[in-house]
Amino acid sequence: MDEYRIVELDEYRIVELVKEWYRKGQVESPINFLLNNNTIISYHDSYEPIYGQNPSISKRVIGYVYENDALYLCIFRFPVFIAGSNFPLLYLYKIGYVYQSKWYGSAPLPNLKYSIMANEYSGRFAIEIVDLDMVANNLNLPKIVVSVLGPKLLRKNVGERDKIEEVNVVTYEERDKIEEQMFTQKLFAGYTWYDAYHVLYDYFDNDERELSKEVLKISRDYERVFRPYRAVYDMKTWELVVI
Repeated sequence: MDEYRIVELDEYRIVELVKEWYRKGQVESPINFLLNNNTIISYHDSYEPIYGQNPSISKRVIGYVYENDALYLCIFRFPVFIAGSNFPLLYLYKIGYVYQSKWYGSAPLPNLKYSIMANEYSGRFAIEIVDLDMVANNLNLPKIVVSVLGPKLLRKNVGERDKIEEVNVVTYEERDKIEEQMFTQKLFAGYTWYDAYHVLYDYFDNDERELSKEVLKISRDYERVFRPYRAVYDMKTWELVVI
């Protein structure tokens, strides 16, 4: 059997993997990869050393797992808003680019499919899964990337730390331009990304209840743009809870 064959995992199986990974104390860092053999590994502690010996591991990455403790209720309820900077880079790695700083490694991640946010707040653990291709399209990333990098994608550049082998490098400046265009779109009830986040923060964490109608509209657009699969667990029993 080809060990690099892409295995389809449904959202329920991914949620169970992430829950058990967290419950058993296997988290080593906030930045992790889900591989096609149903394992989650730390990017810094495991992926990079393995890649140095076996570069083909990049083809086995099917999910990005970002774990953090939610400082605010709004982050727990809407975790994608705090992880927004991940999407441009994840999309670029999927379509064949590498970031100048090698943030997600020295090779593209062609089989990357999921972005997974996991966070803890007040005794509860939430997991939210989104499909990277669907989110990229809803955030207009294909058009934004073309506007910044030009119509001929995957142009070849020599990276500063890759003097021998040519790689498709996205520079710091190009990444900043892509992010700026993505974040300044008014996709959430007429609000930009960070303006929508601030409304949610004021409502959930500053108790500004007069914002309830705006929060409802932002929530609807959050569901429309990201279509997240979400599960929340009670950390005492590890049973699913409804919120």
